[in-house]
Amino acid sequence: MIKTAPEGRWFIIAAFVILVVLFLVSKYWWFGLLWLPIAIWVVAFFRDPARPGDRGENLVIAPADGKVVSVLKVDEPAFHQSEAMRISIFMNVFDCHVNRYPSSGTVAFRQYNPGKFINAAAEKASVENEQSSIGLITGHGKVLVRQIAGLIARRIVTDHHEGKEVAQGDRLGMIRFGSRVDVFLPLNAEILVREGERTVAGVTVIAKWA
Repeated sequence: MIKTAPEGRWFIIAAFVILVVLFLVSKYWWFGLLWLPIAIWVVAFFRDPARPGDRGENLVIAPADGKVVSVLKVDEPAFHQSEAMRISIFMNVFDCHVNRYPSSGTVAFRQYNPGKFINAAAEKASVENEQSSIGLITGHGKVLVRQIAGLIARRIVTDHHEGKEVAQGDRLGMIRFGSRVDVFLPLNAEILVREGERTVAGVTVIAKWA
């Protein structure tokens, strides 16, 4: 049985209610055949599979499924308050959208910024789009994860508040319907992924501490 995120419960119910109505009530039952792939996709979108993988204080793992769209040195004034390496991962509507903590640590920073809903893969989305940031204090320094809404994303879920101790690979939250996740690391981290590569949340090692 597929485990699904609780945020998807009513979407899944609604999708299958519509499916039943189309098959049993509508005289145009064949519309149900057209809707069936959509109902299946809704379940797949909200899947929340177990993600065992390499763990360790010297590793940083991917917080999201998707494609690495940029690896850049940037100024990060909100939490690092210095230059940092930013790894940006774009999630399309077929990727699993449950996000996971890249490192173990203590949640020391939470910030939500309302904004636009432009293409999350665009560089300016990191500044202009709706976003939620969560910063960790780890044994090797600060790690910031930023969930960024996309073209059709309208709900960012971030699970924990400041002071919470979290474990690497645990669920961080999710973003509904297409989005991006940025990870900001200190400059001494050794980045292991490159633009164009794909990551699996909780599995892919994206960096190591020097």
